Amino acid sequence: MNNSKTVLKRQGLMRLIFTLRHTFNGLKWMTRFEAAFQQELAVFLVLGVFAWLQDITTSNKLILIASLLFVLFAELVNTAVEVVVDRISTEHHELSGLAKDIASASVFIAMLISALIWWAILWA
Repeated sequence: MNNSKTVLKRQGLMRLIFTLRHTFNGLKWMTRFEAAFQQELAVFLVLGVFAWLQDITTSNKLILIASLLFVLFAELVNTAVEVVVDRISTEHHELSGLAKDIASASVFIAMLISALIWWAILWA
């Protein structure tokens, strides 16, 4: 006997609505509970306005802003890894720590990329 449940895939507008709902739930949670994301979001807002006010091409403004969004993206992925690892077990395990360290390193690399882009566009 097959006990598997049938999964209904939403399509079209309903899929978009449910996807956006989950997206906003994730962003809301990050904004309320994740200190690193809150700090990076504050930096994004300040530097995003600063970038937009610079006397540079619109393309360069968008590149600067995209580099900041990349940092936020990396933080989302980092937190997702941490949450999944903690969901599996809160006991210390070498591989769990390694997964968290690697995810954290991705945020650092994103910040480094962003800093290099800002330097290249504004000061090089």
